[in-house]
Amino acid sequence: MVTAIVHIKAEVDRIPEVAQTIAEIDGVSEVYSITGEYDLLAMVRVAAYEQIAEVIPGRLNKVAGVLHTETHIAFRTYSRHDLDAAFSIGLAESD
Repeated sequence: MVTAIVHIKAEVDRIPEVAQTIAEIDGVSEVYSITGEYDLLAMVRVAAYEQIAEVIPGRLNKVAGVLHTETHIAFRTYSRHDLDAAFSIGLAESD
């Protein structure tokens, strides 16, 4: 699994529409409205590195209202959620 974090600058009056359109793209798992230099943050999760090019420059960057993107590729994922799931396989919580 390859994860990319995409910062997106969008036309201000189209942010909700742009976010919804991006969220519907295959490979995009979440889209967040954020503060700061960028307007949106998209999490892209695909099976292979080559698919990043299909999703980000191939589709996401072409969404009407997207002005600029900056992409960061994750080398490793550290998540409490993932660790909790791994350690709770088949075991019920005890009181």
